Amino acid sequence: MSYVISTRHVSKTYKGKDVVSDVSMNIRQGQIYGLLGPNGAGKTTLMKMMLNLVKPTSGEIEIFGEKLTPSSVEMFKRIGSIIEYPIFYDKMTAIENLEMHAEYMGYYNKHAINEALEMVNLTSIQGKSVSEFSLGMKQRLGMARAIITRPELLILDEPINGLDPVGIKDFRNLLSMLSKEYRMTLLVSSHLLGEIEQVADTIGILQGGKFIRELSMDEMRSENTDYIEIVTPQCKQAVFVLENQLKVSNFKIVGDSAIRIYESKFTQQELTKALVLNDVAIESINHKHTSLEEYFMNQISGGEQYA
Repeated sequence: MSYVISTRHVSKTYKGKDVVSDVSMNIRQGQIYGLLGPNGAGKTTLMKMMLNLVKPTSGEIEIFGEKLTPSSVEMFKRIGSIIEYPIFYDKMTAIENLEMHAEYMGYYNKHAINEALEMVNLTSIQGKSVSEFSLGMKQRLGMARAIITRPELLILDEPINGLDPVGIKDFRNLLSMLSKEYRMTLLVSSHLLGEIEQVADTIGILQGGKFIRELSMDEMRSENTDYIEIVTPQCKQAVFVLENQLKVSNFKIVGDSAIRIYESKFTQQELTKALVLNDVAIESINHKHTSLEEYFMNQISGGEQYA
């Protein structure tokens, strides 16, 4: 099996504290890998180590099958990245910034700049300096810079930050296109788990600098059963009907008004009929499956906020 990135027992210690601890992960060629974890879990530090911006305290990183060392240079011609917020020369235009980057990378395809700007929907910027750009426009320009050289690997740290809903949808479509049509391998961290769920092939979860789990999205979905969710303002009465008339035992009350039923022997129609005949008002009843966000929150302890 071909791994574009492989880490073995990678750790990073700052002032005696493990920021990343014993992380072993594998990213296959051509896949979109979602890196998830609460704020401060070590996602950015791990990505920086893959890009040689931070040196590991221990462990090994292989990229394209080659061990990463402090003197590694050539492999980075095959990598595009956004780490934290992209930085530009603000007094220069977007095109001037991209021209400088392409020259620095030794990439001289004269059509690449316009193609990259079209891919990120950033074309109506002629003559405008980057200092006039919004945060969302800078994020788009950062993505254009990351893909301008047609890299084999993209490492993207929170690439959706600062984008409006239209921009987020555009980025989601772009990531899928780069993976499917250009066969790029993508490592993406994001706090918008719903977006990762729609594009990722595999996810890895970091918590407190430690690697909790690595699994494909298909494995994640197979581990989680479907359920029927009933939303009613009369939750207690609904539970009484479920337990005493329908003999439902495998269910969960969520909040003050939602009930999740995990028994497959009942259809939505049967549940609705029984509740209505017992004068239980129903606001909604839907067949659902466990989302990536719910799975993620179940994997990390304490239910702390993710980012």
